Amino acid sequence: MSPERKKLLNILILGFSFMFMFTAFQTCGNIEQTVIKSFNSTEFHGSGYTSMSIIYGVLSASNLIAPSVVAVVGPQLSMFFSGLLYSGYIAMFIYPYTWSFYTASVLVGVGAAVLWTAQGNVLTINSTNDTIGRNSGIFWALLQFSQLFGNLYIYFAWHGHVHITDKDRRTVFISLTVISLVGCFLFFLIRNPEPESSSSDVSESLLEAEFAESSTVSSPRSSLCSQALDAFIQACKIFVTKEMLLLSVPLAYSGLELTFYSGVYGTCVGAMTGFGKDAKSLIGVSGIFIGVGEILGGGIFGMLNRSSRFGRNPVVLLGLITHFVAFYLIFLNIASDAPLAPEAGTELQAYITPSVAVAMLCSFLLGFGDSCFNTQLMSIVGFMFRDRSAPAFAAFKFIQCIAAAVAFCYSNFLLLHWQLLILVVWGFLGSMSFFVAETLAEANRRESDYGTI
Repeated sequence: MSPERKKLLNILILGFSFMFMFTAFQTCGNIEQTVIKSFNSTEFHGSGYTSMSIIYGVLSASNLIAPSVVAVVGPQLSMFFSGLLYSGYIAMFIYPYTWSFYTASVLVGVGAAVLWTAQGNVLTINSTNDTIGRNSGIFWALLQFSQLFGNLYIYFAWHGHVHITDKDRRTVFISLTVISLVGCFLFFLIRNPEPESSSSDVSESLLEAEFAESSTVSSPRSSLCSQALDAFIQACKIFVTKEMLLLSVPLAYSGLELTFYSGVYGTCVGAMTGFGKDAKSLIGVSGIFIGVGEILGGGIFGMLNRSSRFGRNPVVLLGLITHFVAFYLIFLNIASDAPLAPEAGTELQAYITPSVAVAMLCSFLLGFGDSCFNTQLMSIVGFMFRDRSAPAFAAFKFIQCIAAAVAFCYSNFLLLHWQLLILVVWGFLGSMSFFVAETLAEANRRESDYGTI
């Protein structure tokens, strides 16, 4: 097998691994607030929004040490053990307790930081300047297939259910735990890419190979402590670079929007009594349409990236317009108190008669717009910081997850129209900041004869 095909195979395995893991985890996040409302009692007091806020808050802080962990353990084992923490969080819902719920939230936050740092490292090392855009699109499309399968299962499992019983809950979360574990073990199929120079040891970990290419130290293999310290220092330095400061605004927006489509919007759909008795099962349908939008966007931009002559800006602009249309339709279609409604739902209406078709269209637009932003953000970070990909993607997730943690926190008390207003303002500012960052990337491309992606 040629080195290029081997790298592409690694990207495909990476995508399928994440697809299985996040089929479980994203479905869990999409339904957990609804599930918690069904069994909240004197024995359990918890909030799905608070849990997600803890996860993303811990995740953002843990990104400061994640590059060091990946440097010492290696990206393959880092992803495996992090995946086990995800599986533990999902399994907790089989027999939930308040203490285990929030403890698992903290642990999965740490694991997520390591997981996504290692993922960015593997993606970059298995890509070239010409294939980073294509590989980002392929990975994103495969990842977002997770939105389809888990939510399709939720639709059929909960169809016609007004109340989620203990048996319903346990059946769903046992299945999701098994699916998550399958994704964890798939990480062991990823092989080290062939070294580009004879001085590299083929048995080096992926992250060590990256440092070997960029390090000025004569020894081909530095000590583990030195690698860990180097990774931490580089992560801190990247935070204050001009490029990362510019990208911090669109990254923050992607975190706010992640919170909205992955947790808040599904809860809103399930709370709308105007959608009929099957409103709970529509949470799954909404997730499916989000997934279709994500897959379509990731696939299109992955296939077309190499032939695009206009850079990333048009794709980000398309994502912004798509999101603004979705936000406006949601404002018209969903009641303002839907995010905070009890299990019985809300009887209020917005400005039009509640329409399931409009709600599902908005789900599709949210997913498609999100893929526009995230494929281009992964692409530009992978290009701008190619020699420092692990700390760069740690910074990526740090900023994104700080914003997501804040958003999950305010989702506990802000009405829907205020949440939409925050998204509109940050979406506009983030897009403008991205355009400036892309101008810098274009200048670097011309200097290095890099093909626009």
